[in-house]
Amino acid sequence: MKTIDVGQVLDEGRWTGYQKLLIVGTALTIILDGIDNQLLPNTIPALIADWGGTRGNYVPALAWGPFGMMIGGLVGGVLGDRLGRRTALLASVLTFAVLTFAIAYVPAGRVDLLGLFRFLAGVGLGGAMPNAATLASEYVPRKQRPFAVTMTIICIPLGGVVAAEMAARIIPDYGWRALFQAGGVLPLIIAAILWKVLPESPRYLAARKERWPELTRALRKMGHHVPDDAVYADTGRSAAPTKSGNAIYYVFVVAGLMALWQLGYVAGPLVYGAVAVALILLALAIREFSPAYWRDTAGLFGSFFFCLMVNYVIIQLLVVFLTGNGGFTPPQANRALSISNVGGVVGALAGALLIQQFGSRITMLGMSAIAIGSAVVLAGRPLDPADMVVFLILIGVTGALLNAVQTTMYALATNVYPTEIRGTGVGTAVAVGRIGNVLAAFVGNYAIDVGKVPGYWLSIAILMGLVLASLAIIQRHVPRTSLAGAPVAAPASH
Repeated sequence: MKTIDVGQVLDEGRWTGYQKLLIVGTALTIILDGIDNQLLPNTIPALIADWGGTRGNYVPALAWGPFGMMIGGLVGGVLGDRLGRRTALLASVLTFAVLTFAIAYVPAGRVDLLGLFRFLAGVGLGGAMPNAATLASEYVPRKQRPFAVTMTIICIPLGGVVAAEMAARIIPDYGWRALFQAGGVLPLIIAAILWKVLPESPRYLAARKERWPELTRALRKMGHHVPDDAVYADTGRSAAPTKSGNAIYYVFVVAGLMALWQLGYVAGPLVYGAVAVALILLALAIREFSPAYWRDTAGLFGSFFFCLMVNYVIIQLLVVFLTGNGGFTPPQANRALSISNVGGVVGALAGALLIQQFGSRITMLGMSAIAIGSAVVLAGRPLDPADMVVFLILIGVTGALLNAVQTTMYALATNVYPTEIRGTGVGTAVAVGRIGNVLAAFVGNYAIDVGKVPGYWLSIAILMGLVLASLAIIQRHVPRTSLAGAPVAAPASH
């Protein structure tokens, strides 16, 4: 009988082809997430043309989706720690697939029902990302972890590219309802396939003796030779006191209270509700995590909050901003958002590689600083559809930087927390980020109303300044990796 330290085997093991395929599987779920998340922003001009109203009439519907994602992020993270990362991830995909398909059948003019379905779909969307990030981080060796997580989360903007192209091609010929039908069916098909082929996290299985045969099979597929009677341990698990099992109680209490509060469906309570949840999550984090994690948790909370806010000022409002303030046609505006997402894919890839070379502190602070400058340049330029080439280059660069910081932030979060609270830690940080996501539509809409075209871009610069300050607080940044692949300096103790 041989005792195998699963954490050491994974952290120091080879980076096999099978593990790369597993990262592709988790990445597929996030492509679906990115598609679903950007369908409604791409549809707003068509909804205005079909149902009437103005940009402001649809801002609450845009905000309801992120509000659901805020709840789903925390619920999904906790359920991932309790029921398994794979189970929680695929349940999240099924949830947002069914609710997205239902949006195709919302009666004309029922913006309230549209918002309700987006809220429920958002619960599924919010649960997908923390579990995908955690699952990806626990499939691979330590030296490949930042790259694997970033390659998974990079699929958010990649999904956005697909969503924008789908909107540009489907809406003019088939209408916006067909777009949501396609956006609902595709995840159902892929989730059914992944349920068969995607294994559970080895580190999650190591703590559950009844599932050791499943762990043995997974490790063998990863290229490790383990006997049938192996005994598993994970010495990398932290002894830091946590009570993450209690978190699920608070989550459902908060979700129930906030659902009752939001029945009036007005923008004011939605904003106040988001702030109330932020305070509750802060209290929950203090209760659940030992003092050793409070500073890093505060930095992650601020980073996710402001970074998701600034990214969704782009995602939710760029299309309607360009059509309403810049004279762009809907297909031109869809393509501008697509270019922003393409830039995000390229930027996130570059960010992941730079983190391996220089560590996350220098890389992420540097990208944030350059993003501020890029937004200031955009603020000084008039919007002109005839000058599309220069504008698309600038929006592509800005999108690259904003998405690069956001996607690498998940790798940073998985580095901060130990295995036993990683799902809860990442899920809580993402949930706080979703509060910024909820407020993004209101903040962006206010910036446009007050500052017109320059105000929109300057709001992005200000928010990225706050991201930079939050990232500077964090102590457990991902260390740079030597050419041989080992961390140059050991990570902070977990």
